[in-house]
Amino acid sequence: MRYAQGGGLSDERRAFREKLRLEAAERFRAGDDNAVIARDLRVSVRSVQRWRKSWSQGGARALASKGPASLPLLSDELFSVLERELAKGAVAHGWPDQIWTLSRIKTLIGRRFHKSYTVQGVAALLRRHGWSCQVPARRAVERNEAAVAGWVKETWPQVEGPRRRSAPGSSSKTKPDSR
Repeated sequence: MRYAQGGGLSDERRAFREKLRLEAAERFRAGDDNAVIARDLRVSVRSVQRWRKSWSQGGARALASKGPASLPLLSDELFSVLERELAKGAVAHGWPDQIWTLSRIKTLIGRRFHKSYTVQGVAALLRRHGWSCQVPARRAVERNEAAVAGWVKETWPQVEGPRRRSAPGSSSKTKPDSR
């Protein structure tokens, strides 16, 4: 499984898959059938067929992991620099407001590191480093939280009125028609 921008399998998952392939190699030597191996290892028969072909051409070494499909464009050191740049805020980098979007972060990476990411690649990069997507709450700068809480507690119940309970003769469909 390969993904753009250095994604894909983690080191642990890659080691697990390699262990499965090497276990399949032992089963090839024993003469087991592809379908039996696939069922026991809980993989597809097609995967076992590919593994058997590689094994027959290059032995167990051919089934060893070849490492990650691609390396991330930004190393951990560069990502920490990116985090410091993001902490400065979007305004410090020339945008009119403080909202960081994936597109803006993509542009910042291009300007600062001369690396080209896709918007999806930026999202994957941020997720890999523990960032999450958040939508800012749009609130007025002048907002008074205490006044809002008081209004919700005191005024809103009067405006809303008491809740109507269902009673016989209401429009509730809980009882069948008695025609």
